[in-house]
Amino acid sequence: MNPVLSARLKETIERAVDAGETAGANVLVLRRGEELAYAEAGLCDLTDRRLVRRDTIFRLYSQTKPITAAAVMLLVERGVLDLAQFVSDFLPGFRNPQVRAGDAVVAGERPPLLGELLSMTAGLSYPGEDAATAELFRENEALIREGGGMDTVTFCNRMGEVPLAFAPGTQFRYSTCADVLGAVIEVADGRPFARFLREEFFEPLGMKDTAFWVPEEKRSRFAACAQRVDGGVKPWSGIHLAVGDYSREPAFSSGGAGLVSTLDDYAAFATMLMRGGEYKGRRILSRRTVENLIQPQLSRAIRESLWWGHDGYSYGHLMRVCVEPGRAWGLARAGEYGWDGWLGTYFANFPDLELTFLLGQNLKDAGTTSLTRKCRNLAIAAVQ
Repeated sequence: MNPVLSARLKETIERAVDAGETAGANVLVLRRGEELAYAEAGLCDLTDRRLVRRDTIFRLYSQTKPITAAAVMLLVERGVLDLAQFVSDFLPGFRNPQVRAGDAVVAGERPPLLGELLSMTAGLSYPGEDAATAELFRENEALIREGGGMDTVTFCNRMGEVPLAFAPGTQFRYSTCADVLGAVIEVADGRPFARFLREEFFEPLGMKDTAFWVPEEKRSRFAACAQRVDGGVKPWSGIHLAVGDYSREPAFSSGGAGLVSTLDDYAAFATMLMRGGEYKGRRILSRRTVENLIQPQLSRAIRESLWWGHDGYSYGHLMRVCVEPGRAWGLARAGEYGWDGWLGTYFANFPDLELTFLLGQNLKDAGTTSLTRKCRNLAIAAVQ
């Protein structure tokens, strides 16, 4: 343990809370799989005035994606999936793809490959960038509010009927690729995606609080969402990306946004990756599979379409991978990898330092925040 680092992390979170930058957060830092520092401050529920604790359950949103990528690669190493296969081999909605060309829509040359889904180069979109995708999500969200919703495979087959934003393999666009991969896993394996993750990852790793919903007995630990406003933060609730009702197991298990978890649960997954696929003497993934999983995939030309804040990074299997640390905004290491979530959760592994960094918060439109970067810098600087 490093009490100085823990104290500095706590002071940094407290300053952010006092400044109205977040309602509350916690941070966990591991070195060689052992706890190096932990800190918490602020509230996980502004209405009930509940404090952030070590076992607070957060909505992961896009921090779900690395778990989905690991699930895909598990089926690759078992010979069930081939990354050069077309997604249409599993989801018939993608069999006759169309592609947007300016104001026109033309027939596509081919469907996306599974590997292009992993690198976000498949041509899919999120609702904010495509009207047809937005309409599909609105339709499913309306069904969810009524107590139903499309199931994972049905929803992703419908995604395949939406024209692609570009020909697969030619550009990067952050999108619904991970959701589609969840449906592919379900079809290829035969188990529901949620069950596949539970049996192959969560149970072997002891991730007892990680799932697509939160049962009643755990809801006192479930973080409510906040949003930034002038002068501070206030409560927020709603459905985003067809995810939002955590009171029951959803019909749509979103591989791109649906999971909830705690810092300690996600630390088990991150540690498994850091140890080359093994955790507490149990083999989860092949070492060679993990080596492939954390490699950058984008060409230099395609990397230029990554958004601000990812200078110095490429994109791998649903994760950022640092390739030019000197261009990053803050302390960074070549080969570091991980991802964040829409509500501000964050994870990174630094293989050369044998360091894992995790941050929890649920703040609308957060992503990687200034608080996250400050705490990251503290953790990296503490390793001598």
